[in-house]
Amino acid sequence: MVGDVVGKPGMQIATAAVQYLRNVVKADAIVVNAENAADGSGLRLKDYRKLIDASVDAITLGDHVFRKREIMSVLDSESNIVRPANLASAAPGKGLAIIKIGANETIAVMSALGRVFMNPIDCPFRALDECLKQATGTKIRLVDFHAEATSDMQLMGRYLDGRVTAVLGTHTHVPTADECVLPGGTGFQCDVGMTGPHESILGRKIDAVREAVINAVPTQFQVATQDVRLSATWFDADRQNGKCKQIGRVQISGDTIEAYNTATHQRV
Repeated sequence: MVGDVVGKPGMQIATAAVQYLRNVVKADAIVVNAENAADGSGLRLKDYRKLIDASVDAITLGDHVFRKREIMSVLDSESNIVRPANLASAAPGKGLAIIKIGANETIAVMSALGRVFMNPIDCPFRALDECLKQATGTKIRLVDFHAEATSDMQLMGRYLDGRVTAVLGTHTHVPTADECVLPGGTGFQCDVGMTGPHESILGRKIDAVREAVINAVPTQFQVATQDVRLSATWFDADRQNGKCKQIGRVQISGDTIEAYNTATHQRV
């Protein structure tokens, strides 16, 4: 799973890295959180199409899901994009996608929003329970838990332990070093991290954030451009029972991706 894609720099490295992830990291499926792809907030139709055209298997969203209203047109019509399951039931889209991988395998991809230090939202635990009822025929199950507090994330991991293959957090843009396989066989990490410019404050230009916070001057937070990296987490699933066997972090620089694509004559 690829962590929060931020702005144009994040989109560029996320789409360019697909073949590296498949051939070097050996990813059978690639899921991308793209809720910050459009100038740092939301997802445009053109960016959705770029990710799918690059052979990304599924896209997850978060609290900025409706920031770009044009994406609403595909939330119901396409099966490879999910919004948080604990939004209002009448909201466009769904919180579960069953993605076909290869000839005979499927993966259930689910999303939910946390509630600690977040805007009021329906219960993510009950919402994911409902998603799991619809995914009974799929062994491999991934949950993107888009949350602010590590306590919220850890509780979700423990709540779903043994019922899903992996619970991976997104939203904070900071990768955590707590990846593990829980006792019930669920891979877990509080936050996968950010795919975008790391010479920044969570993807935004440092000077603008400094001016707004220290001097209290209203400032537009533009997406930064330097030190672009892809943050992702991989897990190895037992195809018979859906348990996670191994989990690990990767962080890849733009230079590494460019060198690989040049050496292998990849077109991006």
